[in-house]
Amino acid sequence: MSAPETLQDWPHLFVPGEDDAPVLLTLHGTGSNEQEISALAPELDPRAGVLAPRGLVREHGMPRWFRRMGEGVFDVDDVVLRAGELAGFVTAAREHYGLGDRPLVAVGFSNGANIALATAMLHPDVVDRVVAFSGMYPFADRDEAADKDLHGVRVTTLNGRADPMAPLGSVTRLVEVLRDRGADVEQHLREGGHGISPQDLAAGREAVSRLA
Repeated sequence: MSAPETLQDWPHLFVPGEDDAPVLLTLHGTGSNEQEISALAPELDPRAGVLAPRGLVREHGMPRWFRRMGEGVFDVDDVVLRAGELAGFVTAAREHYGLGDRPLVAVGFSNGANIALATAMLHPDVVDRVVAFSGMYPFADRDEAADKDLHGVRVTTLNGRADPMAPLGSVTRLVEVLRDRGADVEQHLREGGHGISPQDLAAGREAVSRLA
């Protein structure tokens, strides 16, 4: 599915939050939706606004953000395309909802973390703050951000060391590429696998407070 022509045609929810609080761009994982991921926002900042779009790609009927050929095998061309679409959505939403200069922090889980990272790396003028739960390097063996200056981009990654869906090697490459391009990266690693642990949640709260 291609990007809707108007903001109103893109399934999403918006909660304004407090005027002096950040807006959390919450991005769901495969098979989830904007309603489920938005429930994470009050755990990170109860005063924040929430902007939660739904991924437009379908995999066996399940929403996600970009195509893949198998577990961990991404269609990189589609990643690039969908990151551009998400950047367009955010730009339109800022204007439509009158967000002005309010800080926007992309908070994604799994597939949502990957599209948040891809968008920040390709469109840092639109998304420059990311909290990525169980994310990984989104461009496979390619360096799509080679010509990007990511100074000013701030990213917090939160991963399990034994996560088969976001392997540590891919996470390490992500952090290295971001830092090489000038991004400020805070990395958190814990024991265990895929998911959001209480430890991750606590670190995520601190990250949102710091990034906002």
